[in-house]
Amino acid sequence: MAISLAAASASSSSFLRPSPQARFPKCPPLCSKSQSRPWPFRIRATSAVAVEPDQAIQTDIFACPICYEPLIRKGPPGLNLSAIYRSGFKCKRCKKSYSSKDRYLDLTVTAGLRDYTEIQPTRTELFRSPLVSFLYERGWRQNFRQSGFPGPDEEFKMAQDYFESAKGGLVVDVSCGSGLFSRKFAKSGTYSGVIALDFSENMLRQCYDFIKKDDKLSTTNIALVRADVSRLPFSSGSVDAVHAGAALHCWPSPSNAVAEITRILKGGGIFVGSTFLRYSSLTPWFVRPFRERTPQGYGYLTEEEIKDLCTSCGLTNYSSRIQQAFIMFTAQKPQK
Repeated sequence: MAISLAAASASSSSFLRPSPQARFPKCPPLCSKSQSRPWPFRIRATSAVAVEPDQAIQTDIFACPICYEPLIRKGPPGLNLSAIYRSGFKCKRCKKSYSSKDRYLDLTVTAGLRDYTEIQPTRTELFRSPLVSFLYERGWRQNFRQSGFPGPDEEFKMAQDYFESAKGGLVVDVSCGSGLFSRKFAKSGTYSGVIALDFSENMLRQCYDFIKKDDKLSTTNIALVRADVSRLPFSSGSVDAVHAGAALHCWPSPSNAVAEITRILKGGGIFVGSTFLRYSSLTPWFVRPFRERTPQGYGYLTEEEIKDLCTSCGLTNYSSRIQQAFIMFTAQKPQK
């Protein structure tokens, strides 16, 4: 899915706490009519949020998806649903504003545009469907077992093992879908923050619904962000770990996406992904030509292609686990 504190404790603390010079008024609870109330700082469900730099703080994590300048934030501090929803963000360089809508923060390049619309590839648009978003954890994802996926609990355990060095940092779950793994990462208490990121508005709405039904998650450090995996709205070198579960085959350009993931990772940061293989070393030789030539609705790769992609983007220490058509792979950004 085209349609993710990351810095160590020190930088995450500066993101979660406003500076002594920044004083924010206590914001009243949001409701459907809250925009008509006399706010000192108005938040709208478009990109037309007014942010005054001298009354705001610069974020250590979120960056403008156009110029990658760190965003200026005005609103309650913290990385959680309520604080992010009640905050406005603005790029100091290109002056573009970003705000929350339907409980997720829209940090796409097209956020707030009135006339221009952009149609994505079929496999991307599929997951923006309300029906597919609703069914994803209600039968769709369960079918992955037929291709060798071990199931969400085992996949989460495998990812946690790979993320051992990222404990206490920020995890960005790109192409998170309905937040199946985002919620598990947040609920584990292992990380200072979790960002559930997806291009699909309806997937993020489903994620929000699941979170609100879980009392233990509603106040934890988790935020919902709409973004393009090929244009990630984070400062370079700001994220400790990136997870992409059953996602790579859905990306319009895996090379652009992995390059972006490499950019936002800190030195030593970990990337973990899982996907369907086009074929594996166990696939009979006489079957492979048919899979090479058969048009695919998704961009299935081979293990060799995935490894080559990761290493060509500068990642090292590549390793993988394969079971039938399932692969979980990991790679690391070198220390500076």
